[in-house]
Amino acid sequence: MKLIITTEVSGLGAPGDIVEVKDGYGRNYLIPRGFAIRWTRGAESQIASIKKARDAREIRDLGTAKEVAGQLGALKVKLKTRAGESGRLFGSVTTSDIADAVKAAGGPQLDRRRIEIGSAIKSLGTHRVSVKLHPELAATVEVEIIAD
Repeated sequence: MKLIITTEVSGLGAPGDIVEVKDGYGRNYLIPRGFAIRWTRGAESQIASIKKARDAREIRDLGTAKEVAGQLGALKVKLKTRAGESGRLFGSVTTSDIADAVKAAGGPQLDRRRIEIGSAIKSLGTHRVSVKLHPELAATVEVEIIAD
């Protein structure tokens, strides 16, 4: 099945990419969740607008990405959230929460879709998250989760 990716899917592609996937994966996962649309000649005209939006969000070059990675490495990010007495959170920390905390700590504005959390953050303490800044560069940010 030939699809046009509309949002970034790790391991598959970036918005505007045309990919070939198994029928079930496309029909049951990518299309219903809005991650992709079916490829047609008419839909190919949408690729230009998708790529233009992606270019506006993307960090232009590797040098700029390295500067942003340096800023993120020096940043002390603290995130207050509700937790129980045992240190377990009510819910979990999302990528949007992390992006907002980085911005509040004086860091750059990050796209939440570029933040990758290894496993769900459901406890207090310091956790490492990865931020994919450029296709060739990913930065690591330490986020300290503290009780509210």
